[in-house]
Amino acid sequence: MSEGEDGGETAPTGPGGRFGTSDAPRWLLPSILYVLLAVAAYQLSGWLFVNLRGFLGLLFLAWLFSITLEPVVDWLERRGLRRGLATGLVLLALLVFAIAFLAVFGTLLAQQLAQLLKALPGALSSVTDWSNRVFDTDFATGEDLIRLTPETVRDLAERFTPGVLGVLSSLLGVVFQMLTLLLFVFYMSAQGPALRRTISSWFPARQQRVISVVWEISVEKAGGYVVSRLILAAISSVATGIFLVVIGVPYWLPLALWTGIVSQFVPTLGTYLAIALPAIIAAASQPMDGVWVIVFGTVYQQIENYVLHPRITSATVSIHPAVAFGSVIVGASLFGPVGALVSVPVVAAIQALVETYGRRYELVADDPATVTSVEQREPASDEERRDAQDE
Repeated sequence: MSEGEDGGETAPTGPGGRFGTSDAPRWLLPSILYVLLAVAAYQLSGWLFVNLRGFLGLLFLAWLFSITLEPVVDWLERRGLRRGLATGLVLLALLVFAIAFLAVFGTLLAQQLAQLLKALPGALSSVTDWSNRVFDTDFATGEDLIRLTPETVRDLAERFTPGVLGVLSSLLGVVFQMLTLLLFVFYMSAQGPALRRTISSWFPARQQRVISVVWEISVEKAGGYVVSRLILAAISSVATGIFLVVIGVPYWLPLALWTGIVSQFVPTLGTYLAIALPAIIAAASQPMDGVWVIVFGTVYQQIENYVLHPRITSATVSIHPAVAFGSVIVGASLFGPVGALVSVPVVAAIQALVETYGRRYELVADDPATVTSVEQREPASDEERRDAQDE
């Protein structure tokens, strides 16, 4: 120990007069370690999210599909079937339905879709010319840029086609993803109750009740959203297809499917995007047909909003259109098309959880008795202030 100028003892120092590690506060080294671990965990989670984003989206899509099948699987299980067998039967029925649809409409759909893609540039030019004549606009038609000739098709194919090996690898990748999706769907649906019990067993009893409520709300919102959207998409496709056939619009089948899917699974803007393509194709051959298609889409949208949608959804997914639109943008930026598809049920589930566990207070201004009492107190307080001034 050494003495300072005032005669007191100074703290011991290390070599060269520097403080030793024993002089550092006890909390310093653990704090530095925790900060380094937090930074490392953040960097690792960001790297995993970027590299596993596609797989996470596929996994979430499989979960969404599995909880959509859950009501049917539960019904079959209550009838005495084992859950695995019930899940297999439901997936087999969906596969048979898809094969039957392709067998009935596959050839027609492929032919009309090929003709639609070939006729789309000419349709755009025809609509542009009609707009220039009727409304005295000066839009460039760009026929030379959008006309599809065998030479341009060959040039585009040589430029953007990766070759036979690339096409085969892409096709195998799509098949592998579909099989992976079906495998996860099967296991998530067949092992749904067991998975829920396993997750709940990791938490105390109080948290288990919270997990049960969260799970039920998520299943209700997500499953209700998908089922209601599928039903509305089917009704919209059938109604649009019948109308297009009646007025004689070509390529009615792909246009009807486009309208039903886009109008239901792209919130807010989907309705306008869905009806734009049939209107363009109809106006290319007969401009008034395009007007009739727009009128039909507007009328059908009102019927869907005020009659079909409330009855089918029955308040399973209550979410504001602006919130739905914002959630689609965020979901698409994070997970791409899959994120845009599943963003609305996710936000709906979060909103339901906030409403379940959140606390709201009654507005004072909404209570007439409170307003009356406040109005009565104000004159009394004014009189008290005047009496005090007089005194």
